[in-house]
Amino acid sequence: MSDTTSATAGPRGGPPEEQGPLGPRIQAFRRRAGLSQEAAASRAGISTRALRDIERGRAHRPRPGTLRGLAEPLGLSGDELADLLTAARSGPPRDTGRPRLLILGPLALRRGRTPVPVTGPMLRRLLGLLALKHPEPATQQEITDILWPSGPPHSHPSLIHTYVSQARRLLAPCGPRSAPQPTVARTPTGYRLEAPRNQIDLGHFDELLARAEPLHRTPDPETRYASLTEALRCWRGPVLADADPVLRRHPAAVAAEERRVRAALLHADTALLLGRSGEAVPVLADLVNAEPLHEGLHARLVLALAGSGEQAAALQVFTRLRVRLDEELGIEPGAEIREAHLRVLRRQLPGARRPDHRTATRSAPTQSAPTHHAPALHAPAHHGPVPGTPAPGTETRRESAHREPVLPAATHRTPAHPAPAHRTAAVGPPPAQLPAGVRMHVGRRPHVRVLETLVATDPVRRPHLAVLVGAPGVGKTALATHWAHARREHFADGQLFVDLRGHSRLPALRPADVLAQFLRALGVPPHALPENSANPGNPGNSGNDDEAAALYRTLLADRRVLIVLDNARDAEQVRPLIPGAPGCAVVITSRSRLAGLVSADGARRIALDVLDPDEGCRLLGSIVGACNVAAEEEAARRLVELCGGLPLAIRIAGANLVARDTSIADHCAELAGDDILGRLRIEGDGRSTVRSAFELSYRTLPDEARRMFRLLGQLPGPELTVDAAAALAGSTPAASAALLARLADAHLVREKAGRFALDVLLRSYARELIGADEAHTARCRLLLSPARGPVRRGTGPDNCSGSYAGSAGSRA
Repeated sequence: MSDTTSATAGPRGGPPEEQGPLGPRIQAFRRRAGLSQEAAASRAGISTRALRDIERGRAHRPRPGTLRGLAEPLGLSGDELADLLTAARSGPPRDTGRPRLLILGPLALRRGRTPVPVTGPMLRRLLGLLALKHPEPATQQEITDILWPSGPPHSHPSLIHTYVSQARRLLAPCGPRSAPQPTVARTPTGYRLEAPRNQIDLGHFDELLARAEPLHRTPDPETRYASLTEALRCWRGPVLADADPVLRRHPAAVAAEERRVRAALLHADTALLLGRSGEAVPVLADLVNAEPLHEGLHARLVLALAGSGEQAAALQVFTRLRVRLDEELGIEPGAEIREAHLRVLRRQLPGARRPDHRTATRSAPTQSAPTHHAPALHAPAHHGPVPGTPAPGTETRRESAHREPVLPAATHRTPAHPAPAHRTAAVGPPPAQLPAGVRMHVGRRPHVRVLETLVATDPVRRPHLAVLVGAPGVGKTALATHWAHARREHFADGQLFVDLRGHSRLPALRPADVLAQFLRALGVPPHALPENSANPGNPGNSGNDDEAAALYRTLLADRRVLIVLDNARDAEQVRPLIPGAPGCAVVITSRSRLAGLVSADGARRIALDVLDPDEGCRLLGSIVGACNVAAEEEAARRLVELCGGLPLAIRIAGANLVARDTSIADHCAELAGDDILGRLRIEGDGRSTVRSAFELSYRTLPDEARRMFRLLGQLPGPELTVDAAAALAGSTPAASAALLARLADAHLVREKAGRFALDVLLRSYARELIGADEAHTARCRLLLSPARGPVRRGTGPDNCSGSYAGSAGSRA
């Protein structure tokens, strides 16, 4: 297909109402004629600004004289001009008066061209949530959680009804009803925003993206590029940029941001293919600020800058990313960004050249024409000929002399074997279940280096299972999700995540329950699930559970999927969820040591400890501001010490500092008093309390282990031996050793070289739990035990039992 044919087929592919927006069609005609906006406007006798407004959709109904003036310089045929005139006459009126809700940026409501003020934080939250969920309803509980994150008042049902009524009045038409108007409708479970998708900018963006994505399989990159350009123009900033964090972190908002990234990647690939590198730079530059660790965006920005003649700026982008990855994650850049960097150094830059059909359709992948075995979340897959190539048998002698421009290399590998039948049966996008990760993550560089082995290029060095273990609140889930987000492009077939509730107030999930969730996420229809997996709540024989596990392993056999199993109780809970596929990786977090997975399953065990003072101050600075920490450095280090270096406690203390607008020194004075655990909490958030995190571990212990933990809080020093614990509990050393080992396995005590210790906050928690009579009896037992002898003989510093016996005895 020649250039002229390709450009003409797009704008004249159907009736005016089905041919897409008027502006992109005129833009396609101008590019077909090989004219810039300035040249076309000058020959048509109009201003460049007028033509720019038409192409960008700001002038919906250009005058007929303007279109006739453009006909000659653009080389329009009579039919093409007639189509444009018809489209202009049937286009939307200048001011329809219909409301349009905008959430891709700050929340805004417009009626035609007139902005409508939306006052009141509750009304803005409600409208933002309904627009995010559109066209699905928002449940009553969901609305309650968004409107009152700290807990609803008793009258919240009537208040919700009041805010819904206000939203309906705001959306009501001012004049006569010419078409169905948006409103808020009641559903059996909550409320739904009833409106056409194009009256919400997110819905309009999704329609344009859905129209553009199938076009990557067709030889018409111009039409795809026009749709993607218009789709990305809907974005004025992050989703609900002026809303509360609880709404910005809503799963629907996170998913919308991911679709924005996907559109930007496809837009950049198409721009590079068409030789318009400079037009992709502004979009990519905005997004790399919002996604500072996304290597796919950086790789395309490097190539786009280099393709537009900014090689120095392209190299600076790579250098900044490499430094950031090293400082924050302790890792090196991935293969995709390294390949882009090398192409800039070798001057293998993308240019305005048409791709060659023969290069694009080779069976073996090459450097300049990568293939993907499955669509990646952030890297659009190309199946068959590369977009923009002529159909087989129609290539001309002139076109065959050109070659495909250099595009970013994929980080994924094409499988050596064809995909099994079940791969083609699955429907829907790859699962992307990772929860929102923390933006700022400090320390943990040795631990990240171990996690990096999960994506090692050498199969011999690459394990498939890593276990993150540590005390409650030490940051296991934060590290797992942070690393998973940074490395999700290595897992093109998706990411699975589940909270196993091993330490939770809710019942722990059974493997069969999780298998059912994962199988549905992998595209297995409900009728194809094994019986127990289809009804996980019903007990049954283990045969169906084994069948579900076998189907799970079969589905993952040739895929690259990351599975994050959070909050595991024990090894038996996770073993059925570990696939045998070499391309998959599993990250497990647990408060238990899970030693069985290390011995029997070859897991890499990564033990997390509390942060050191410098890392704790950096974490505090990420919350309250590095300048504030630097101004009160001594007080900041004291605050980290009071928090025992525990990341959860530091984050809570930092959040309270921001909320109360007090100095770090004053907050240290508050925490240094009694009931430090009572102050390390956030009002209205039951999960943001250190005491609650400790309690979940304590409640899983057997009675004897609980008693031992309570008694250990009576020892003021940092360490004790088995003999001292036996004297304190009035039991034998063998029994005490078993109980201490149980506490160490739960990470409630620290074990090193035969000695055991409690961290500062855990010791405070243990002292809260013990009664006065139990504490007095334990101290008396320790005072009267033979373990006090070494202290009187002067060898106390070398004998942990005697040292603590003397100290506890003096207190008694």
